[in-house]
Amino acid sequence: MLLVSRLECPSNCELGANRGFWSKNVSIVAEEDVQALSKADTVGLLEAVVKTVNECLAEAPCFGLSAPSTGLSASEVLEAISRCNSTGGPSGRFWVLDPVDGTLGFVRGDQYAIALALVENGEPVLGVLGCPNYPMEKEWLSYSNGYRRMLSKLASPASGFPGKGCIIYARKGSGKAWMQPLHQKDKKFIWPNSAREIRVSTIDNPALATFCEPVEKANSSHSFTAGVAHSVGLRNQPLRVYSMVKYAAIARGDAEVFMKFARAGYKEKIWDHAAGVVIIQEAGGVVTDAGGHPLCFSRGMYLENLDRGIIACSGASLHEKILGAVDASWNSSSL
Repeated sequence: MLLVSRLECPSNCELGANRGFWSKNVSIVAEEDVQALSKADTVGLLEAVVKTVNECLAEAPCFGLSAPSTGLSASEVLEAISRCNSTGGPSGRFWVLDPVDGTLGFVRGDQYAIALALVENGEPVLGVLGCPNYPMEKEWLSYSNGYRRMLSKLASPASGFPGKGCIIYARKGSGKAWMQPLHQKDKKFIWPNSAREIRVSTIDNPALATFCEPVEKANSSHSFTAGVAHSVGLRNQPLRVYSMVKYAAIARGDAEVFMKFARAGYKEKIWDHAAGVVIIQEAGGVVTDAGGHPLCFSRGMYLENLDRGIIACSGASLHEKILGAVDASWNSSSL
């Protein structure tokens, strides 16, 4: 959130001292609400949340912002969380938040993401993905998460250990997407010194491309995506990844295609896609539904009128081939 504030605020914006920045006309679309923290038997949890919030705010100077003059109180933190009650819509400005995207990945020590997007008049204009287990360098993906975490603990802050997680972000219309280390204790690696531009892969030959899909079969039909992949000529094994890390993989060139085709009746939530869409598009990629239409974020908490599924590609050539394969195969599917 601090990084987003830096991208949004004037350079002299002071967090905390100008609490109006946080409270004026702020609304958030999110799954979570304040009820769990408001119960009498969760005092300890609330205290831990308030402590963590204030520790994060104290790091504001790392992002070119003034630190709060005083920490937020428990009531102020609860009030901020209570703003997660927006239902979105076609007009105005609101944040879209998924604090833990990929819960199973988080529980299993695998991939998960913290996803935040800013939507203006129904269109995502800013996207941020925090990926704690997604290493800065692609080469580290071949090592297990446990091994990377062990090496990360042994490495000094000044080493810039590439096996640590990353943050990826983009602003609509900039034509650029950026990545930086998640952990930045040494001044050498403080934003923006550590940020580097990322771009989608230039691979347009299906035989060389890698495609992503959800891990859980309940979230997407593996058999249908396998059929589409085969008909297009995708030969590599699918990269099955929890959470919006799939969008991060496309944006920084670790994969070329993401396909998701949910079962009938399943409704996609906007917080599962908004941040990733901005990032891929600004990194040079394409994201649409299976009919080639842009995803619609203007109709509340769900992607209404979604045509069959979601297809994200590193380039227009691959994207057109996938769309054609879906059209050719759809009538014989059971979705």
